[in-house]
Amino acid sequence: MTGKGKTALLVAATLAAGMSQAQAATLDSVKERGELKCGVNNSLAGFSNPDDKGVWKGLDVDLCRGIAAAIFDDPGKVQFIPLNAKERLTALQSGEIDVLSRNTTWTSSRDTDLGVNFTGVNYYDGQGFLINKSLGVTSAKELDGAALCIQAGTTTELNAADYFRKNGISYTAVVFDTSDQTIQGLEAGRCDVLTSDLSQLYALRIKMSNPDGAVALPEVISKEPLGPSVRQGDDQWFNVVKWTHFAMVNAEELGVTKANVDSMKGSDNPDVRRLLGEDADFGKGMGLPKDWAYRIIKHVGNYGEVFETNVGQGSPLKVDRGLNKLWTEGGLQYAPPVR
Repeated sequence: MTGKGKTALLVAATLAAGMSQAQAATLDSVKERGELKCGVNNSLAGFSNPDDKGVWKGLDVDLCRGIAAAIFDDPGKVQFIPLNAKERLTALQSGEIDVLSRNTTWTSSRDTDLGVNFTGVNYYDGQGFLINKSLGVTSAKELDGAALCIQAGTTTELNAADYFRKNGISYTAVVFDTSDQTIQGLEAGRCDVLTSDLSQLYALRIKMSNPDGAVALPEVISKEPLGPSVRQGDDQWFNVVKWTHFAMVNAEELGVTKANVDSMKGSDNPDVRRLLGEDADFGKGMGLPKDWAYRIIKHVGNYGEVFETNVGQGSPLKVDRGLNKLWTEGGLQYAPPVR
C-alpha cells in the first residue's frame, strides 16, 4: 500500500473514532467526567492564554466557561487543553477534547471533509499584514519580493498565496509552527512582514519589545469567521455549544448582564423571561436545566461584556467591535430567538 493510501486509511479511522465517540452522547460523557475538555490556543492574548497566575482568560476561554456554567452551574469545571494550529482539529476528531474553541476559521473543507461541525461565529475576522514601520511600506501591494512570516497549518498560507498571485507580486514564505515564533521572526528581521488574522496581529503586536514600532497595513484580504466546533454525529452536543453562544448574544441584545440578571428575572419582557427560564423550559431539549442561559450570564456575562473585557476597550488589545457589533448596531452578531 502506498504512503498516500495509508494516510487516507488513518484519516478515515480517526474520523470513524471521533464519530463513534460523538454518537455516544458527548453531554453524558462530560457530566459523568465532571468537567468539560476544551481545546484552546496556547498563547493568544485576548482569546485564550493563561495569565501570570496560570488562570486561563480570553474570548474563546469564556465560551467554554459558559458551556460549563450551563451544564454544571460552575464555570470552573473546564480542563483547558492547549493545542497548536496543526494538531487542533485532530484532537477534536479523536475525542481528546469535547469542543474546540480556538480562533479557528470556518471553511467549507473543514466543515465537510474533517468530520467536524462549526457551531457559529464568535468573532468575525479577516487576514491582514503587520510590518515594522521602518520598512516604509503603506500598502500590501508594495510588498513585492518580501519575506512573509506565516504560521503553519492555518488558512493564512493559502490566502497569502492567492493574494500575491492575484496582484502579480512575489514573496518568500518563512513558515513557523507557532504564532509566538512568527512575531519573534518579525522582530529578529527574519521576515519583512507577518501575515495572520487581524485579531492575532493585535495580540502578537503587544508582545513586541516596541509595539509602537509596528503597524498593520490597511488591506484585509480574506473572510475569517472564527468560531467553536464539535464532532459531527451528536446533534444534542452541537445544540448545547451553539446555544451557549446564542444565549450570550441574545442577552446583550436584551440588556441582560452579569450585574442585573437576577433582577431581570422579574422582567415583564417575554423574550427575557424565556431566556432566563422563567417562562417555559427551553433547556429540556438539550438535556440542560431550564435556567441554563441564566447560569451562563450569571457566571460569565453576555457577549458584549465578554468581548469588551477580553479584546475590546477594557483590554490591552483595545479592538473596535466593528463587524462584531450586534446586528441592531450595524454589525453581524445575530442570534436566533429563544422561543
